Parts: sequence; C-alpha cells; structure tokens
Amino acid sequence: MKQKCVLGSIQLEFNIHNDKGGLLQTAFIIFYMAFGPLFGYLGDRYSRKWLMAFGVLLWSFTTLAGSFMRNYWWFLLFRTMVGIGEASYSTIAPTILSDLFIGDMRSKMLALFYFAIPVGSGLGYIVGSETAKMAGSWHWALRVTPGLGVIAVVLIVFFLKEPERGASEGSGHMESTSWIEDLKHIIKTKSFVLSTAGFTCVAFVAGALSWWGPNYMEMGSILQGNGDNSDSISLRFGIVAMISGLLGVPAGSMLAQRLRHRWKRVDAYICGFGMLLSCPFVFAAIFVARYSTNACFALVFFGELFLNLTWAIVADILLYVIVPIRRSTAEGFQLLVSHALGDAGSPYLIGVLSQCFAYLLSKDSDSVDITNSTTISTTPSPSDDYVQFISLQYALFTTCFVEVLGGVFFLLNAFYLVEDRETAERAIHAENSAPQHTEMTDPLELDQNTKNL
Repeated sequence: MKQKCVLGSIQLEFNIHNDKGGLLQTAFIIFYMAFGPLFGYLGDRYSRKWLMAFGVLLWSFTTLAGSFMRNYWWFLLFRTMVGIGEASYSTIAPTILSDLFIGDMRSKMLALFYFAIPVGSGLGYIVGSETAKMAGSWHWALRVTPGLGVIAVVLIVFFLKEPERGASEGSGHMESTSWIEDLKHIIKTKSFVLSTAGFTCVAFVAGALSWWGPNYMEMGSILQGNGDNSDSISLRFGIVAMISGLLGVPAGSMLAQRLRHRWKRVDAYICGFGMLLSCPFVFAAIFVARYSTNACFALVFFGELFLNLTWAIVADILLYVIVPIRRSTAEGFQLLVSHALGDAGSPYLIGVLSQCFAYLLSKDSDSVDITNSTTISTTPSPSDDYVQFISLQYALFTTCFVEVLGGVFFLLNAFYLVEDRETAERAIHAENSAPQHTEMTDPLELDQNTKNL
C-alpha cells in the first residue's frame, strides 16, 4: 500500500511494519513518563525555571539530531531522548501557573496552557506534513520546531520570574517533607487517584488516535478509490485535531467555572460524561472510514471535542486537592501512571493487535483459497490493502472500551472530590497558623487538629 503521511514515509524508509511503527511513539512516552517523577521531585525542591529551560533545550536538540539518523534504532534512541526533555516542562509548568493564579483565573490559565496540547498536535500534523511535502523528505518535518524551542529557552531564561511555591494561596512558607511522605499522602487522596485513572484512559485513546488516525484514514481513502487525495489527509486530520482542541479544552474549563459554584462535584461529571459522549463518535468514525472520509473527519471532530473537555479540568483537580509543596511530585506521578498505562502502550498495542488480526485474516484467506481450488467456482481472496485496513480497524475498536472505562473512573471521582478539596484547604490554613515546624513536619498531620475549627 502506498502511504504518503509522515509515519508511512518513516515506515517505508526503515522498512518496518506497524509494530515497530507504534514502538516509535511508545518508546518516546516510556521515557517521557519515566522521567516525570524525577522532574516532579526536583521541581518541588529546586529552581523550576532552570529545569524547564534544560528540558526544552534537550527536546530541541534531540528532535533535530533524530532527523539526520538513517538507522531505525538510532532514530528510536533520539526519539526516546525527546521524551526526557518534554517531561520537564510538562511536569513543572502547571505548578508555576498554580503559584501565579488562584480560583477561576487559575482555571482559565490552565485551559490556555492545556489547549496547546491538542492544538500543538494538530499544528504538528499540518506543519510537519506540509514541510515534508515541500521538501520532498519526511526528515524536514522534524527540523522546523527545534528553532521554536530555542526561542522558548531564551524566553524562559530572561523573562520568566519564578514565583514562590504556594504564593497565590498565601502558603509561600510551607516546608517540604520527604519524598516518601509526599507519595504516601498523594496516593491516599482518592480523588487524585481516580482522576489519574480516568486521565490514563484519555491518554490511551488520544495516543492511539493521534498516532494511527491519519494512517488508518489514508487506508480507507485508498479502498474507496481516492488514493490520489491521500496527501491531504494528514493536513486535514491536523486541522480537525487543532479545532477540536481550540473548542474542547476551553469549553470544558468554562463549563466547570460556570457550574462549579452551584454543583461542587461538577468537575467529575463533565469529565465523565465527556468520555462517555466521545465513545459513540469514535466508534462511528472508525467504522465509516472505509465508506466516507468526510463523514469520518466529522465524527473524529466530535469524538475529540468531547475528549478534550477533560484536559484542563484534570489539571485543576490535581492543583486543588494537593497542597502546594507536593504538586510537582503529584504532576510527575500522574504523568508516570497516565502515560505508562495510556499513550505509552496504546500505539504499540494497537500496532501489535493489528499485526495479529492481519495474520489471522490472511490465514483464513489462505484456507479459503485452498478449499476453493478443488471446486469449479472460486471466491477471490481479500486484497492485502483490505486485510491491513480491517486488522487496524479491529485494533482501534479497543479505544471505545477504554473510553467507557475512563468515564466510570471520572464519575466515581465525584464521591470524593469535595472532601479531598476541603482537606487540602484546611491543611494550607493549618500551615499558615503554625509558623514554626521542622522540614520533616507534615502539614497534613496538622489538619487532624483543625477539622473542628
């Protein structure tokens, strides 16, 4: 099958199948998630400004260097190092925003920050595919953004003034506790655990769709006899992803801000019902890709729109149920779990499942051919293009089950959200009323003496 998207071009150059194609994204996410807790630990104790600058610089260098690799395993190595750089600012940046803003203004800033994820992903498809097409090589798709990364480093170093931890909430003098104590209390926060479980499902679905979506739709377009138009699929997919992010992320945040004062548990409800509403659209998009590319794009838009409602709200939940001195650690822990069980494995898992289904379908086809060879009338076996498409379709259907599971996790979170938020607020107030304690004193222990105030 002739594939013209960036992933397809990479597979053709390195002569790899779907399993190793998916491994490129999985390896990136594995290192991204593995270094998240490390940067979380460092972010709660050292300069967040310089940690972010280091991460963005590393991300820029390894992205550029990877574009010059001609061996698959060297390319994979630099792909993993990109994940290390990205882990730094993804873990630390939200905590800086939490120290600069509070209340609804914090929610608005988080919405602005997190809507950059789907929008940036969409722009990546657009800029990457168009640059590769103009230059005649997929390598140039990786050589555009490193320059922007260097600009970001300059802005961080010379213009970012790092706030004191907890400054926006009047808890700027809280002392750090041990990493073990931090983890112990983070894991005991049920709303944090359940929102992390739900967000893991979001990451699984988003990772699978963003990695395999353009390839899958291109296969469907070729089966429709429209292979000549496959060049535009990555571009259109990027536009759909970008617009759904532009609308979905701020919409989720605005809904939460508008309804939160009336229903205290509304954050969990928006995330849960957003996942459940996304599921039928994703299922339908996967099903109709063989018959209508335009209908598939429309369904993908609505599926991703509802999925994107969760991004900023999950970040907001973390910041108001975890005390300031533990937020970077919590961000790192959430990053580790959500990506380890989410988009770290989903591209590779989908690739492996599609290979297994392709083997089974090809085996069945061979059996039909052998049987029919003994008869006068034979049934034509499915083409290789059809087998590859159907096998990937079956694999992608697993994302629908994961979406339902994520919706359940978010809705269960509603039972604990208010209680955990009040516990964190009491801990901050207790800390402010107790100015003297040692570095190993746990501010949440003080909360036990102030519950009846």
